[in-house]
Amino acid sequence: MAAKQPFKVFIDLSLRKRPLDAFLTHLFLWVTQRRDRVHLCCNRLKIFGKPTSHTRKVLRLLQLDSVQKVEVHCTWAASTLAAFAPFLGQMRNLRKLLVSQVYVPAYTSQEEQEQLLAQLTSQFLRMDCLRKFCANAVFLLKGHLEQVLRHLKTPLKTLSITNCPLSDSDWNYLSQYPNTRQLRHLELRCIKLTNFSLEPLQILLDSTATTLNSLDLEDCGITDSQLQTLLPALSRCTQLVILSFHGNCLSMSTLRDLLLHTARLSQLSIELYPAPLESYDALGAVEKEGIEYLVNNEVQAQEVKVSN
Repeated sequence: MAAKQPFKVFIDLSLRKRPLDAFLTHLFLWVTQRRDRVHLCCNRLKIFGKPTSHTRKVLRLLQLDSVQKVEVHCTWAASTLAAFAPFLGQMRNLRKLLVSQVYVPAYTSQEEQEQLLAQLTSQFLRMDCLRKFCANAVFLLKGHLEQVLRHLKTPLKTLSITNCPLSDSDWNYLSQYPNTRQLRHLELRCIKLTNFSLEPLQILLDSTATTLNSLDLEDCGITDSQLQTLLPALSRCTQLVILSFHGNCLSMSTLRDLLLHTARLSQLSIELYPAPLESYDALGAVEKEGIEYLVNNEVQAQEVKVSN
C-alpha cells in the first residue's frame, strides 16, 4: 500500500522569551513524538525578544517552507540576525519579512558588518515569493542598502524603511532598484531627508505612478523647496489612495500648492498633512483659524485631514 501523506497541523506562532503556555508545550511534544506522521506548519511567525535555544528547537520542528509572514519585534544585535538567517533561507514561500530594532555594537568593524550582512542577504536568494520587505530601526542598513535590496529577487509590492539612518549612496540607490517598478506601498517614515536631494524619490514616483496606492513620508524633515520639486511627480500618481506628509515643517503657501495637486487625484481618500507653520502661535500651539482658512478658502478638495 502507498504510504499515507503526513497529517498537517497549521498554527500561527508568537515566540517570546517567557516559557510556552500549556497548550503549545503539549502541541510541540505531540508533534515531536510523531515527526514521521505529523507536520507542523505555520503561516505567520512573530518573534519577540532575543531568540533562545528553545526558539531554535521550535524553528527546527516547523515545516519552514510553510511560513509566509515573519515579523521580528525585538532588539537584536546584527550577529544574532545573521545566526538566524539560515532559518530564513528555508522559508522558500515567505511573502512578508519585517525586521525591527537591529543594532550594531560600536566595536563592530566595517568588514565584520559586511560579513554579517552577507550571511543574511545570501538567504534572500532562496526566497522566490517575497513581496513585502519592511525594516524598522535597522542600523546595519546605513551604507549597505544596495547590498540588501539587490539580493531580493522578486518585484516588491511593499517597501517600508522607517527610523533607519541612510547614507547618500543608500538614498540614490532607491531610484535605481529595479524591483520597485510594481510597488504599491512605499513607507519612508522618520527618515531625515532634509539634506538629501529628492530627485531619487521623484524618479521612484515616476516609475510607480500607475501602481502606487499608498505613500508615507511622515516626519522626514521635508522642506518647502524640496516638496516643490516633488509635486509634478506626485500629481502623476493617479492610483494613490493614502498619502501622509504629517510631521514635516511646511509653509502655508507650499501646503496650499500640495493640496491643489492632490485634489486632482480621484482615488485619494485618506490624507494626513501637517498644520502650516503660520498656524502656530508663540507657544507652539496650533491656531484653529489658520487651518480653517487654508482648507475652506484656498483649496477645493473633497476631504482633507490635517494633523498637528
